[in-house]
Amino acid sequence: MNNTDIYNVAAHYLGVQEWAGENSNNPVVLDFYKQAGHPEVKTDEVPWCAAFVNSVLHDCGIKGTGALNARSFMNWGQEVPSHRINLGDIIVFWRESPTSWKGHVAFFAGYDAEGNILSLGGNQGDAVSIKSYSKSKLLTVRRP
Repeated sequence: MNNTDIYNVAAHYLGVQEWAGENSNNPVVLDFYKQAGHPEVKTDEVPWCAAFVNSVLHDCGIKGTGALNARSFMNWGQEVPSHRINLGDIIVFWRESPTSWKGHVAFFAGYDAEGNILSLGGNQGDAVSIKSYSKSKLLTVRRP
C-alpha cells in the first residue's frame, strides 16, 4: 500500500468528531482506540491523534506504534527529509516546546497559501480534520 492509499483511508474519516456530553461517546472514535490496541479506552475525551494514526495504519495492514502518545511516532518507520515529504507521510509536531513530551501526529496533506503544513489528523478541533501548522513546529516526517 502506498502513501496515497494511506491518505485516502485517513481522508475517509474526515468529519468524524467527538460527541458532546459526559456520557456520550462517538463509537467511531472508540473504534480508533480499539484498532490502535487500546480497547480499554471508553471515552472520546482522551486525546486521540495517535489512536487515529495507528487505526488508519491498521486499516492499511501496517503496524503502527500501538501507543497513544503522538511522539511514539518519532522513531517509527523511516525518517524522510522534510524537503521530500509526500502526501500521506506521517508528521509529528511539538506542543508547548520542542523538548516537551507533548506532541501531535497526523498525515501530511500539503501546504496552505502561507507555506504552513496541512495535516489530516484526528483530534484536531475534536474531529478528523485538515488543519495548518507552522513548519517550525515539525519534529519529524516518517514513512512506512
